[in-house]
Amino acid sequence: MTKINADRTLLALLRENARMPVTDLARRMGVSRSTAQSRLEKLERNGTITGYAVKLSGDYLSAQLRAHLMVTVSPKHSGAVVKALEKLLEVRTLHSVSGSFDMIVVVEAPSVAELDTVIDTIGALEGVERTMSSIILSTRIDR
Repeated sequence: MTKINADRTLLALLRENARMPVTDLARRMGVSRSTAQSRLEKLERNGTITGYAVKLSGDYLSAQLRAHLMVTVSPKHSGAVVKALEKLLEVRTLHSVSGSFDMIVVVEAPSVAELDTVIDTIGALEGVERTMSSIILSTRIDR
């Protein structure tokens, strides 16, 4: 296995379970424990891996409502809008995109009322010119 393939495999395994023991990683990669440990340490040192995160259960996620909110922002307000979005706990991810919208904001809330409130809050931010939302009904692939 090349180093690049080993790193890609290691990253895929860690996405599956970031707490997987190195011995299990090595076994699944088909390499020695020391090789797996070495690749892992290299990825941490070079900044490819910057931390380990919590993966939420399907039951928890299915109880949350999520939406993609496409946002058009006045160019001179872009930075301020990003800073305001960083402060909203309901914002899960923010993507800068090309096309008729400038950003895609993924928001999450436990109820329709709370989702509606956060969408209204984002739409009312200074510099936000237009929004369009799509509620996520189901997730078919999540890597």
